[in-house]
This record gives sequence, structure tokens and C-alpha cells, in this order.
Amino acid sequence: MLKFRIRKKDKTTKARLGVLTTPHGVIRTPAFMPVGTQGTVKTLTPQMLHEAQSQIILSNTYHLYIRPGLDIIKKHGGLHSFMGWDGPILTDSGGYQVFSLARLRNVTPEGATFNSHFDGRKITFTPESVVHAQEILGSDIAMVFDECLPYPSSKKAVTESVNLTYAWARRSKAAHRRKTQALFGIMQGGIYPELRMQSLEQIVSLQF
Repeated sequence: MLKFRIRKKDKTTKARLGVLTTPHGVIRTPAFMPVGTQGTVKTLTPQMLHEAQSQIILSNTYHLYIRPGLDIIKKHGGLHSFMGWDGPILTDSGGYQVFSLARLRNVTPEGATFNSHFDGRKITFTPESVVHAQEILGSDIAMVFDECLPYPSSKKAVTESVNLTYAWARRSKAAHRRKTQALFGIMQGGIYPELRMQSLEQIVSLQF
């Protein structure tokens, strides 16, 4: 299980130092996460990452789902074994990639249907399927599936997106089963302070 402990706070700036304990190691926060999008940090070996004192790596569910695919990673015993990395891993949900890479997509309350940027095949992501994918990957920290809107977006569109993100977050939490993996919520709201506060309150209420 994941544990977080605050070590020190600055009263003036509200900055804080913390310690995040995961099944694959300790992370001292704030921390920089090298990005290993498709299961590798480009040009660097796991040994080099350890030598650089990297504490955690970020990988991307969307890209790993596309290539090499969940079945191959599962056969290798999960993402840690597949990457040859024994430290903590965070996987993002792929929400941003769905909305930035897919030329054609259809978003409904159920989820998002889109065409792969790699081979054009039709794929549907739902909050439940994205959680399941990250459980197969075996990351220490998983992110819920959320809707990412372009900038600028109207207040009406952002309001609808905040509510959809909240509904998807509830479904993500209900679907999550892996006890050794922490599921994190994501807030939205665009440039609108009141909608960001609304989203914050909604996500916090789910007690991720």
C-alpha cells in the first residue's frame, strides 16, 4: 500500500517536503519523474537512471496499450519486469493522448472511442478498461481516466467536462481492485477558478 508522510512545511509559501512509500521504493517529494512513455526512458538504461538518482518513472497506458500491447507485458510479468526497472512506476491513464493524438474520436458518458494513431484500428477506452489496463501493467500509482479539453474551451463545455470527469472518476474507483496499487484522482476545470474548485471538491470527496 502507498503511504504519504509530510516531513516539513513552509508557512510562508505553503511548500512542503514529503515521503511517498510505495511497494517498489521510497520517493522523496517534490520529485522529478523521467518519462518512459513506451516502457523505456529514451537513451538511458535502468542502471543509468539509478545512477542519476531517479526515484520514479512515468509510463503511458495509451502507448503501451497500442504497442507492445497488454498481453505481451503481462507475459513478461508486468511493466517492472518488462522495463527491467525495480523502482516505483506511475502510469497515466492515456486521457491526454486520446484527446491529442486521435484525429477522430467520439466521447460519450460511457467512454471514448477513437482510432489508433499507429494503425488506425478502432479502440474504446472506458474508466473501467483503463483501470484494468493499469492493473495489468502493475504500476505503483495509477491515474483515473479523465476528459482533456483543448484551449480555449467555452465555460459550458468545461462545465460538462468537469461533470464527466467526476462521473468517470467514481467509476474508476469502483472498478479498482489491485491492493498494491494506489489510484489517484485528477481534477479539471480549465481556466475557470470556480470550476476548478468544483472539480477539486468532487474529486476529494471520493477519497482517493
